[in-house]
Formats: sequence, structure tokens, C-alpha cells
Amino acid sequence: MTVWSRDGDDLLLRVRLTPGAAREEIGGVWTDEKGALWLSVRVRAVAEKGKANAALIALLGKRLDWPKSAILVESGDTNRLKRLRMKGGGEAAAFERLSAMIGEQGQA
Repeated sequence: MTVWSRDGDDLLLRVRLTPGAAREEIGGVWTDEKGALWLSVRVRAVAEKGKANAALIALLGKRLDWPKSAILVESGDTNRLKRLRMKGGGEAAAFERLSAMIGEQGQA
């Protein structure tokens, strides 16, 4: 099981977001009670009026060198657990950057 899956040319990414963090970071994997893996992401923005979601998308876009407009919150808009769709993210370059970012932890 991994924190991502492919859907055609897109990449679906499971994220556990922590808003209001002291620093922004991506890394680590969190396992829920059902055994599903979630990529841990922390952002400084607070969870109000979509600010934390916007910060999440901006951080992933910057780190993965992916257009922010191609990263969508597909589910979990007001929840800590989110599913993101990276349009075209199934391409090798984005996939390799994501794999390198989370390391072996996300590839159980």
C-alpha cells in the first residue's frame, strides 16, 4: 500500500494535513486505524476559509515543481484527511519527485 495511486494520467495522493504548524514540511507517513497510509504535510496557514488547503497546494506545487492549477482537493475539503488529484501527475518526473520526497516510508 502507498500514499498514492494512479488514475489514468493523474496521480491521487492521500494527505494528512496539519494546519497552524510552526514550519511547513512534507514528510513522513501516518497510518490510520484501517491501515491506510497518508502523507504527512504541515503548513503554517490556519484552517479557515480554505487557507490551509491553498497553502497545501502551494507547498506541493513548489516542492514537486508542478502547476498549482493542476492540483485539486478532490475530497476532505474541511477535513484533516484529504485526497488530492494531481492532473498529469502520473508522469514519471512528478512521480519520481514525490517518491524521493517521501522515501521508502510511503511505499509499503
